[in-house]
Amino acid sequence: MAKSLGPVKRKFSPWTDPGAVPFIRFENVTKRFGDFTAVSNLSLDIYEREFFSLLGPSGCGKTTLMRMLAGFEEPTEGRILLQGKDISGVPPYRRPTNMMFQSYALFPHMTVEKNIAFGLEQDKLPKGEIDARVQEMLKLVKLEQFAKRKPNQLSGGQRQRVALARSLAKRPKVLLLDEPLGALDRKLREETQFELIDIQTTLGLTFLIVTHDQEEAMTVSDRIAVMDKGVIVQVATPAEIYEAPNSRYVADFIGDINIVEGTFEGRANDGRNGSEVVRVSCGSFTAAVEQQCDVAPGASVAFAVRPEKVRISLDKPAETATNALYGEVWDIGYLGDFSVFVVKLEDGRTFRAAQANISRLVDRPITYGDMVWLTWPADAGLVLTR
Repeated sequence: MAKSLGPVKRKFSPWTDPGAVPFIRFENVTKRFGDFTAVSNLSLDIYEREFFSLLGPSGCGKTTLMRMLAGFEEPTEGRILLQGKDISGVPPYRRPTNMMFQSYALFPHMTVEKNIAFGLEQDKLPKGEIDARVQEMLKLVKLEQFAKRKPNQLSGGQRQRVALARSLAKRPKVLLLDEPLGALDRKLREETQFELIDIQTTLGLTFLIVTHDQEEAMTVSDRIAVMDKGVIVQVATPAEIYEAPNSRYVADFIGDINIVEGTFEGRANDGRNGSEVVRVSCGSFTAAVEQQCDVAPGASVAFAVRPEKVRISLDKPAETATNALYGEVWDIGYLGDFSVFVVKLEDGRTFRAAQANISRLVDRPITYGDMVWLTWPADAGLVLTR
């Protein structure tokens, strides 16, 4: 299936409108299981028609948060509002939500169309309406020709789409997706991510997805909440999460990055367009960063820069006072579209640089054992204060 980038959807940003009313609101929600606190005093707003991701490692509380919204768990403290109404105590089947589970939970003895119709039949809808809704869902997920097959006659991707169609058939206001693509292979998972975006945009529903897959969250989301130990560390768009992480934890969790502990030296000069440039002493080198920092000189901070923003060269740069490192190529990871170079610096630390493979070369111009220079512009790095 052809990929779609969903250009209309990506302009969607109600969280920037001070007058926008949240569709879902978690207010100071805490969930305890005995002595263990799974979610701690968490507040979060999600907007109507938003594709929102809860991202974090296993045990961070993201699934518990989703289960409380679905009604399978109740908050120990705080409340959850949906369209301004407190839904505490409302059973799952009375909530305008539906969940698509990671296992898909399809009925093996039923055909595709019967699986999709099951929830509608439980609600005792008229047969004509059920048939029309099933055909609508089959068309939506492009499974019309598989309507009479049973789950064991389908591929993993097709079963995933049946589960999605069944979840959408009841027309919930909120669709909850618990690691929905985890069972798919990489290529099919990437294709299905774009299918989910198209379906969510077409239907205009609110999607909340739980995942530990950073790439998946970055692809499908309007916004991402990064969680750790029951709290939300940062909520932002995928671009903001990647380019402007608010902490060492988020920077290290999302993508590949070089992080070096250092000392904040203070303001250096003005950068482009009058922006501020500050300096961070990182032991054997000094980093100049185009960033405003409300930090006192001498404070402990971290300098971070993504490998793809680091240029690697055999030639010594004209200016080596800042943002320049010298070392030996220690390892190379060839990933097809780009290569990652691990460079061992003179002080023994390692630093990574990524280079796009824009030409078809078998023999690399830079290889193991070469002495190289690593450089980056002042607007490429970040100062992390926490």
